[in-house]
Amino acid sequence: MAIPMLRASAPPAHLRALFHSNVKKPLHVHRLPCSPPELNPVLQAQKHEVTSESGLSLFVGTHLIPHPNKVDKGGEDAFLVSGFNGAVIAVADGVSGWAEQNVDPSLFSKELIAHALSLLGDEEANYNPRMLLNEAHAATSSIGSATIVVAMLERDGILRIANVGDCGLRVVRGGQIIFSTSPQEHYFDCPYQLSSESVGQTYRDAVVSTVEVIEKDTVIMGSDGLFDNVFDHEIVSILAKHDDVSEAAKALANLAREHSVDSSYDSPYSIEARTRGFDVPVWKKALGFKLTGTGHGLPFSFSLFVCAVSRISEKYYLFNFISVVSSSCLLLSGGKLDDITVIVGQVVRPHGS
Repeated sequence: MAIPMLRASAPPAHLRALFHSNVKKPLHVHRLPCSPPELNPVLQAQKHEVTSESGLSLFVGTHLIPHPNKVDKGGEDAFLVSGFNGAVIAVADGVSGWAEQNVDPSLFSKELIAHALSLLGDEEANYNPRMLLNEAHAATSSIGSATIVVAMLERDGILRIANVGDCGLRVVRGGQIIFSTSPQEHYFDCPYQLSSESVGQTYRDAVVSTVEVIEKDTVIMGSDGLFDNVFDHEIVSILAKHDDVSEAAKALANLAREHSVDSSYDSPYSIEARTRGFDVPVWKKALGFKLTGTGHGLPFSFSLFVCAVSRISEKYYLFNFISVVSSSCLLLSGGKLDDITVIVGQVVRPHGS
């Protein structure tokens, strides 16, 4: 559950909004269906051979599993895979809290990705993922917001990455993670996000990274539905079991979904929440209370805490966390149910190059 930065001013409504299943909240719709071919059909793994005329390229497998409540529209994540220059991959995660404003959160992420795809040949964005974010964001007219990560592989092996928010990327070499992006947050569960509103972030806020990859390296990109539920060591283990990139992507997505509904699993998300202080008093734990995974039928992250936000000088700030008293929901643990998008790319050198 991520927290919004909205231009509304009624805290009670925001409190109620937090008790809807796994709502990621926006910084503050026009119905514009943008679903390029690179946006995967639901629950289908696909393989994309992203090759260039010479130099290094990617052999890519993808898999998307939408939140159970969002299957009909394919979830709110969007992604692209392109062979432009060396290769370009990207994942955008629509901020779910817009549903509380009666808009479709998937429209912004899908339009953002569609524009990124169409702008790949633009001279200013060439080999520059940050500028690609800038141009795609400026072209997006839908109301909403999204976190996004973009990676461009040049033929000489330079991987350029721009990241806004909590989508992520890992590079694995020889069974070890040699590079990892870090999420950007205003505070816990309120990620940086490109938005239609002025309170959101811009391309200038993107973290830009450069890493040199070599043949047989593996690039893993995903929405927070992957990284909130799967540890890095599990990613490495899955890759060791699957040589095929599409099977690896499918296995990672399935593992994330399995963890997301497991109330006993101590997920990266729940560990981070406790690290940030979102837990119950020690005396309650001493009495032996345990989390069953739900409180009044709600996922743990919505049953334990309510976040109230207040408008201060045109901005919203976290001002209170309230523990929900429930005998069935006292110890913070479990996975995080969410849309899950996974891209696995193996760095290859085409024959003859």
